[in-house]
Amino acid sequence: MDEFIIKRAKELQGYIVEKRRDFHMYPELKYEEERTSKIVEEELKKLGYEVVRTAKTGVIGILKGKEDGKTVALRADMDALPIQEENDVPYKSRVPGKMHACGHDAHTAMLLGAAKILAEMKDELQGTVKLIFQPAEEGGLGAKKIVEEGHLDDVDAIFGIHVWAELPSGIIGIKSGPLLASADAFRVLIKGKGGHGAAPHLSIDPIALAVDLVNAYQKIISREVDPLQPAVLSVTSIKAGTTFNVIPESAEILGTIRTFDEEVRDYIVRRMKEITENFANGMRCEGKFELTIEHIPPTINNEKLANFARDVLKVLGEIREPKPTMGAEDFAFYTTKAPGLFIFLGIRNEEKGIIYPHHHPKFNVDEDILWMGAAIHSLLTYHYLSL
Repeated sequence: MDEFIIKRAKELQGYIVEKRRDFHMYPELKYEEERTSKIVEEELKKLGYEVVRTAKTGVIGILKGKEDGKTVALRADMDALPIQEENDVPYKSRVPGKMHACGHDAHTAMLLGAAKILAEMKDELQGTVKLIFQPAEEGGLGAKKIVEEGHLDDVDAIFGIHVWAELPSGIIGIKSGPLLASADAFRVLIKGKGGHGAAPHLSIDPIALAVDLVNAYQKIISREVDPLQPAVLSVTSIKAGTTFNVIPESAEILGTIRTFDEEVRDYIVRRMKEITENFANGMRCEGKFELTIEHIPPTINNEKLANFARDVLKVLGEIREPKPTMGAEDFAFYTTKAPGLFIFLGIRNEEKGIIYPHHHPKFNVDEDILWMGAAIHSLLTYHYLSL
């Protein structure tokens, strides 16, 4: 079946590119994916899939093979970003201030390509396939909603693909274990006592405490966390004051925490809270530490699925082990319910000027490799259900 799958994926290259460009021209932000999900639903119904709506604007297509067996899920995210596109291409975003700058248009198109191949192979499938077209990966936790609705309860394995700007075009990236970090956002609110900048002794300066806290937080990473455990604590915003001669009443600190280990994450959060409250008390201020987004766990790839995928996908070309990244992905929520594997597909092509990172206004995808995404989904599904 490998030859058939690869042949059909290459034949569907034009279809996949067409769909990707259409989605690219009409990007939709998290939980706004009405147009995209309508197209996806129509395509799946034409192919004979049972269609279920999920997570407000998500779509799941279910295909049952000729024989009963395991259930495998394939995931593509559909949402765009609030970015003004700067590419000069015929399929440039036609929606001001919105852009597919992370490749989700490609993900959706590739999975639609796989949907066609798998529908043609229905009688060869020994089990059930769930195609998950997910909304709101970019900050909306769409994956979590899908899990909470029970759509992963009967799934034996789930696979996802992300086009990857750090890998050369056509290279497949597979890594077992930690691949993407957990993510938390924090806010620290400091209340002091305002006054004249020339009379600091009559005030309680929240900026002085903010500076000390930023330095103290970094010592958690450098002096308390095992140096062999990757961890990032970034302060990304400090807001206080309005002019040169007034000590403000309050200050605010914003930032993010990233780890690959949940125990390390919990330790950092606990220590930041303790340091905030104790430093504030020592500086005669009020200090409050809080988390401002729902925690996203790390994406940990299943070792058995990684080994399985390396063996199955070697027919497509070179496979490399990518570096882990401290970026986060809500695909992680799926792996809390079923063994999962998140795969990178390289799209960097310097000759074509496709060199910009994800979330950049000039981000683009080397479309010549999109057929590979459909082939990866289809090959993994067929061989997994045949185990």
